Amino acid sequence: MHVAKAGKSGRKSIWRGVPRWARICTVFGAVLTMLSGAVLVGTEVLMARYEGAVGKADLFGDQAAGAKEKKSDIKGPLNILLVGIDPRTPTAAPLADSIMVLHVPASMDRAYLFSVPRDLYVDIPPFKKADFRGEKTKINAAMSYGSHVPGGNPDAARGFELLATTVQNATGIKRFDAGAIINFTGFQKIVDAMGGVTMYVEREVKSEHKQPDGKARPGNPRGEGYIGPQAVYPKGTHHLSGWQALDYVRQRYEKNGVIDGDYGRQRHQQQFVKAMVGQAFSADVVANPIKLDKVLRAAGQSLIFNGRGNSVVDFGIALKDIRPNTIQMIKLPGGGVYEGKKYKGEQFQAGVADFFTALHNEQLDPFLLEHPEFHNKTK
Repeated sequence: MHVAKAGKSGRKSIWRGVPRWARICTVFGAVLTMLSGAVLVGTEVLMARYEGAVGKADLFGDQAAGAKEKKSDIKGPLNILLVGIDPRTPTAAPLADSIMVLHVPASMDRAYLFSVPRDLYVDIPPFKKADFRGEKTKINAAMSYGSHVPGGNPDAARGFELLATTVQNATGIKRFDAGAIINFTGFQKIVDAMGGVTMYVEREVKSEHKQPDGKARPGNPRGEGYIGPQAVYPKGTHHLSGWQALDYVRQRYEKNGVIDGDYGRQRHQQQFVKAMVGQAFSADVVANPIKLDKVLRAAGQSLIFNGRGNSVVDFGIALKDIRPNTIQMIKLPGGGVYEGKKYKGEQFQAGVADFFTALHNEQLDPFLLEHPEFHNKTK
């Protein structure tokens, strides 16, 4: 009987029992989609198909700054900006509904995932391309302001460029090595292509937007909000379909069971990322060529990626050693900013500046040992 060999550390390979064609695998593809998952890059056919499906755009303004020489390889540390948008119409300016940063240390064998509050109150700098003069407001507006095209429809890639600069200023991160825009419209297709996702719901949550059958709740004819029966996600472990997963991670109101508002929603999104990583690494996906192909194509169609000279497959290969249990979820404590009684947005609390200093100095592990409150729980 063949026995899988253990690595130098004595641990058995996670690929034990997985077909040879599926062994070169990474979590990057679905982490890029904030849905997480695995990008199979084991064959030229699959690499070409996935690479061809992924949208491409100049997310950082590199083309205007002049062509950059392509790196021969990808080395850490890396910072990758992931932004989720929910486009409504071609003429509507996009808002950054979700902002995440994936930090990969020099060892390239683990990652730290944290969310930037969409209501973070910041200085959005001037941006000539969009005729924007600058403003102090919530950070998610940077995407909208930056996307303005005089005389034309909004450009999400241009909006990403201003948002990336704003996030860099707010966090002290000097440069993003890659970025992605995730279209939430395609989110549901990815989850369904995987056959749904199993995740833990930490407390009962009622949907603001959906009925139990997935249809939209009707608007309240007498005022704001919605009326009618609500989809309910009870506490415990559940297997969610695409529409259910998308609906659950969107909830952020205390009246619906999310007692810590947008911070709770950030946590649920991160929990979902880890759940999708686990689902993607299951034999049900990686050992099923038909299902995996559907997942990769659905992810590609929902994604606009820029690797600053490297392709999404290049990054996939570079991050092949990252595993589900090596993604550490981070919560950045914050609180409200008020002008009198008027709510202006959120601000980072004490200790967050030290977190970003530790990130810059590659000292996150000792920082997290001293500050366990920065760990985001999975349950």
